[in-house]
Amino acid sequence: MWQSPNDVVLISDPLVTGIPVMESGEPLADVRGRLRVDTRLADDAGAYAHLRSGLLDRLERAERRLPGGYHLLIVEGYRPIATQRRIFDAYRAELHTTFPEMSPEESYVAASRYVSPVEVAPHTAGAAVDLTLCDPDGVEYDMGTQVNDNPEQSDGACYTAAPGISSDARAHRKLLAAALEPAGLVNYPTEWWHWSYGDRYWAMVTRSAAARYGPVAFPA
Repeated sequence: MWQSPNDVVLISDPLVTGIPVMESGEPLADVRGRLRVDTRLADDAGAYAHLRSGLLDRLERAERRLPGGYHLLIVEGYRPIATQRRIFDAYRAELHTTFPEMSPEESYVAASRYVSPVEVAPHTAGAAVDLTLCDPDGVEYDMGTQVNDNPEQSDGACYTAAPGISSDARAHRKLLAAALEPAGLVNYPTEWWHWSYGDRYWAMVTRSAAARYGPVAFPA
């Protein structure tokens, strides 16, 4: 049976979903030309390479905090609502196949370890970024798992504080956090690569009264 982490507030928790959004109206901005961008999840419209302008500014600030030989590599930013729904529903169905004893409520919570329910998803707000570290040639550093490895594929190693990963991977995760946290971003603890600013999860972690970014259309 799947195990829900007792020390992690999942994005499906009412502590998160109950937070209001006071939309700032900040536009989406293109990451390309400002930071390194990977194309593995590229879409024809280029939506994946867009983030709220304030978040992108903070990522540039974080990039400058990294030591020589290290760079941020952006994998995915904005995600259309239809895409978010498709990914969530597919993973939830996969969990039902693997764990047929799950109730609908359990599968909803379990799926939220890896994919945000569409009604609260920060990617659809341009408020979340999936990223990793690379060297000047674009070669990715060892982070313990690949970006987007789910809890079943990685045996839980995708959790940011997972035990059992190599010392190099642990050091790289700490280096990533040391650059992103001072820039105001927060991590989703079940995914070392997922960081956000201005969304409901950020508001929960920072004890802000409201989120700054809600779902937005692309192109805006």
